[in-house]
Amino acid sequence: MLKRASTLIVSALMLLMTVACNAQQADIQVGASQFDKYLAQLKGKRVGLVVNQTSMVGESHLVDALLSKQVQVTTIFAPEHGFRGDHDAGAHVNSGVDSKTGLPIVSIYGKNKQPNLDVMGQVDVVIFDIQDVGVRFYTYISSMHYMMQASALAGVEFIVLDRPNPNIAYVDGPILDAQFRSFVGMHPIPVLHGMTVGELAHMIVGEKWLDDGVAPKLTVVPVANYARDMAYSLPIKPSPNLPNDQAIGLYPSLCFFEATPVSIGRGTDFPFQVLGFDEIALGEFEFSPRSIAGAASNPKLKDKIAKGLDLRQSPVRGLDLGWLISAHDKFKQQDTEFFTSANFMDKLAGTDELRKAIEAGKSEAEIKQTWQTGLEEFIAKRKKYLLYQ
Repeated sequence: MLKRASTLIVSALMLLMTVACNAQQADIQVGASQFDKYLAQLKGKRVGLVVNQTSMVGESHLVDALLSKQVQVTTIFAPEHGFRGDHDAGAHVNSGVDSKTGLPIVSIYGKNKQPNLDVMGQVDVVIFDIQDVGVRFYTYISSMHYMMQASALAGVEFIVLDRPNPNIAYVDGPILDAQFRSFVGMHPIPVLHGMTVGELAHMIVGEKWLDDGVAPKLTVVPVANYARDMAYSLPIKPSPNLPNDQAIGLYPSLCFFEATPVSIGRGTDFPFQVLGFDEIALGEFEFSPRSIAGAASNPKLKDKIAKGLDLRQSPVRGLDLGWLISAHDKFKQQDTEFFTSANFMDKLAGTDELRKAIEAGKSEAEIKQTWQTGLEEFIAKRKKYLLYQ
């Protein structure tokens, strides 16, 4: 009887917490929805938009909302996954014309990450409005960096319409070492930086991280009624393989498996929520990746049976190295190479020290201790750029 009563109490408390969280989220107003904060800056100007499928204002896309308000939108800049968010990870994004509006789409993913001065000469102000997930190797912030740089060089204003960070509660991982700088890690920040894109934009300018210390005229429209301790459930998946809150929470930990033969569920209905391998059992759960257009056309272990772990109900804990270390050790026991793309692993980590520590048999606690000083310095440095308490 007491056990049943305790269970009912816990369930009631969880329900109350969910209701309170939903009420908080209902009050949140993303930057894009606060037209009174930025429309005046667009009057009489040619506007370029860095947007994708997440750039929604209520039921309308930002492109449509601005056009309905007679804003002169001239260009759409498309990041990884494309303007409609229907491209595989790493898939080429073509420039072209939006079939609905007739506006030109300029790809900023692939070879041409930074638009040239001719393209930038067609706009007077650039707006960045994309939902991020707060992880250094998620490439939307790299695209923001290049667009800020292009704007600075062209004398174009840059406006960030801020959105919440679903991983804002966590600051963890090694600080990126400059020699491992790449499109999946451009700034000396940890894997989980605990900042919104608006806060990070301020930091990029303040710390002079753009080439030659250039900086655009920057405006950030903050999220209204938002605080750092608020949970936030994304209303739209930010990319094809992050379909829900669980995947977004596990992404920082599971993305490192991309540098190994292990599948993290691309080509299944639960990407970034499982892990497994066909030749070495990493657990008892079985799944079989398949080709999925627009999400995983040729996934790792396609049509094979992977044996591993189902993490769909696993508690999300920021950056968890336990799964990576455990899988590495099982591969080592079978004398099988684990980090088959060591160079990519080092780019994701922003250092080669994480890979080498795992290979040396270090524990998660030992590894995390090595980056604590860097995290403390980062937290102190970012403090003046934070917009939310």
